[in-house]
Amino acid sequence: MNKNIIFHIDVNNAFLSWSAIERLKSGDKLDIRTIPCVVAGDESKRRGVVVAKSYPAKEKGVATAEPLYMARRKVSNLLVIPGDYDKYNEYSNRLYEYLCNYSPNIERYSIDECFLDMTGTETLFGDPVLLAHKIRNEIKEKFGFTVNIGIGNNKLCAKMASDFEKPDKVHTLFEDEVETKLWPLPVRELFMIGKKSSEILNKIGVVTIEDLAKLDLEVLKKHFKTSAITMHNYAWGIDDSKVEEYVPKNQGISNSATVPEDLICLQDINKVLYDLAHQVGLRLRNMNYYALVVTVSLKNSDFIIYSHQQKLTNPINTDKDIYEVSTSLAQKMWKKDPIRLVAIRLNNFADKKYEQISIFEEIKTKENDEKMQQVVDNINKKYGKEVVITAKNK
Repeated sequence: MNKNIIFHIDVNNAFLSWSAIERLKSGDKLDIRTIPCVVAGDESKRRGVVVAKSYPAKEKGVATAEPLYMARRKVSNLLVIPGDYDKYNEYSNRLYEYLCNYSPNIERYSIDECFLDMTGTETLFGDPVLLAHKIRNEIKEKFGFTVNIGIGNNKLCAKMASDFEKPDKVHTLFEDEVETKLWPLPVRELFMIGKKSSEILNKIGVVTIEDLAKLDLEVLKKHFKTSAITMHNYAWGIDDSKVEEYVPKNQGISNSATVPEDLICLQDINKVLYDLAHQVGLRLRNMNYYALVVTVSLKNSDFIIYSHQQKLTNPINTDKDIYEVSTSLAQKMWKKDPIRLVAIRLNNFADKKYEQISIFEEIKTKENDEKMQQVVDNINKKYGKEVVITAKNK
């Protein structure tokens, strides 16, 4: 039986690279990727945190998520630019559409990362490693930015492989390479092992991923409880999760976004929900479905996930309706903890729209919303997916 072949595509310094491309398009002669430069939040609003950094800035010790004032201490001539999330989303969509040419089984893991299930495609595209180099080169030529591509027999190994050496590289981490490539790494570099977890592991003598793999599972459970089994499996390169693909009617549609810095206010969470509502809404309409269940999930900085869902009386498929339900759920569920991942899932599909009439609902308004959404979708199909988007309520 052939083993799975999974690609993980990761844009190198996505936000800074995409900002650099936009500046060059506007006539700027300086490529900010070649100098110490960072994309950062607004210091006046207490969001002066490094979101992305150039490699010259990294070489001088600048780190993602550190306060901007600390970055400036390390680099006196540091160039600081604001982020443009809407523009980043456009680049993300273009990359996603391009990658769909190579596999129908694609998962948009975050704004700058995708998983592709390439199992069984050797007859179409040939050797997976050679194909990965082809994709890497095409992205650089077509879009002007670089990516790393990790290849493994599961999602975990593919993701770990894409981080081995950057930028503009292809790496493999197959099952028979775990002991030689994964085990020597510091335990803090294993996916899902954060700063606090690595500190606890170091205190009990776990320094490398090999140490974690060989640690008695019962000892690990004493310190990490239910997370211990997953951590232990990851240390052995074991991961059974599937690449999310375009799903049939009886399953669901979901999109998630892993953010570059913790979201600490509801307004920022809602901004991510706005983009996700557009993504799942477009997929829903392309399938000619309406959704009767909306679920919002949040993952905090301790990797704890919690969800709320709402069952609807009337099925929906517009970005506006999905966004309104999602933000209402987020407002009810958010525990004011730092959020790293936001997700929307739509379930329980209907083929047709119907309304259970209530004197409290304005049916005509909903009909107008759907007509407007159809116009927006038609324009975007003709001129590009993000030419026009529906407005969100303030």
